[in-house]
Amino acid sequence: MADLRLPNLNLVIVSGRLVADPELRYTPKGTAVCSFRIAVSRYYRDRDAGGFKEETSFFNVVVWDRMAEMAGERLRKGSPVLLEGTLRSRSYETQDGSRRYVVEVVSRRLQFLEKAPSAGEVSPEAGSADPDGNEEDPFES
Repeated sequence: MADLRLPNLNLVIVSGRLVADPELRYTPKGTAVCSFRIAVSRYYRDRDAGGFKEETSFFNVVVWDRMAEMAGERLRKGSPVLLEGTLRSRSYETQDGSRRYVVEVVSRRLQFLEKAPSAGEVSPEAGSADPDGNEEDPFES
């Protein structure tokens, strides 16, 4: 078994719609971070019942730097997106002292699937800029 070499591969490509407005924040060092959740559906044939069924999964997404600011400005609940990124797991402690574990997609590329508002249209205001006290992204280049 010692000779077995596994490739280091962590790649996610997913397309879906935001289930709520994105949350734009800034780290204490001033780095923008935008968090949102997307719904992704898959359709499959149910052989027992006949016909097709829909299965929906929900994923937490984190976007950093300039792309985070653009996501905070352009995206809203229901916005369709296509993203490429990596999976990251982390844990945190809640106020009551219990430990929570989270798996999220850290987006490297984000494509907006709706056309941008034209110059004459007013874009909704971006999310809040309150520092959240989180560490800088360890995957940030």
